[in-house]
Amino acid sequence: MCASNEKIPKVVIITLNWNGGNDTIECVESLKRLNYPNYHIVVVDNGSTDGSVSAFKAQYPNLTIIENGCNLGYAAGFNAGLKYAYEQGADYFLILNNDTIIDPDALTELVKVAKQDEKIGFVSGKVYWYNRRDVLQTAGRENDPLTLVGRHVGSGEIDRGQYDKIQDYNFIDDIFLLVRHHVYETVGGYDPIFFLYYEETDWCARVRRAGFRIVYTPLAKIWHKGIIGNENLPLTPKRIFYLQRHEIPFIWRNASREQWDAYLRHLLLRLPYILLRYAKHGRFRTMLAYFKGVSYGMVWVWRQSRVKRLTGGPNKRQRL
Repeated sequence: MCASNEKIPKVVIITLNWNGGNDTIECVESLKRLNYPNYHIVVVDNGSTDGSVSAFKAQYPNLTIIENGCNLGYAAGFNAGLKYAYEQGADYFLILNNDTIIDPDALTELVKVAKQDEKIGFVSGKVYWYNRRDVLQTAGRENDPLTLVGRHVGSGEIDRGQYDKIQDYNFIDDIFLLVRHHVYETVGGYDPIFFLYYEETDWCARVRRAGFRIVYTPLAKIWHKGIIGNENLPLTPKRIFYLQRHEIPFIWRNASREQWDAYLRHLLLRLPYILLRYAKHGRFRTMLAYFKGVSYGMVWVWRQSRVKRLTGGPNKRQRL
């Protein structure tokens, strides 16, 4: 049998660290066990103060480390790595959370799917709980008529093969996400207005509008320590604030006028009820966080609407 002369696509793998040195080292160790033959690992550090960077340099002298110098947030932090990967001429970029352990076959399976169609822009796979190896966190995202993006597919279910088909989604999580070079070239990376949360859903919406597909493959697997898919965990005031602050701009930017009007009515009708419920249970910090999140989000929409009236088009790069 003749050897294949097919070029093996170059993949730059990017993970983001912020005071999570031990998690990141465990993640890098799992990346080193990948069976894919052409990849390069990059750790982006968002101004850690826990000695992470020194630990990485001591343990991995040849590891590429991008030091942002301060906490730029999830979107802008990862964008530094995406820019580096693009400049290196990588065919694909693999984004993954630093609190993950990846299956040795995962990158091979992701690339295999991406190569099937040049219109496949994103590919992801099964995300399991780190400490419950056969329980799913997510295998895709449902659509929602009001908020556009809905629940995590398969959340909390034991994997019995019920999500073993390759399929397209409108939205998918970015716990690990293979990104085609041409997607970044066409659409750009994350929008840095989303400091935390909704950055991946906004990116998915922009990628789909540009004509690319978002595909899930069951053969790519990862185990995640974080809280994705666990809807029973209480939301901290910080999470409440950023979720509400960023949900509003995400929907305003990506919904139809009818969907936006329906969402706005729903939001304003529920606002007094939610605030009173938090007050009744003595959760005043959470109440304040929710109100601030709604206020920040609505002020952003008002500013964008004003820009649109004055210039004829929204300034979508304005920071929150």
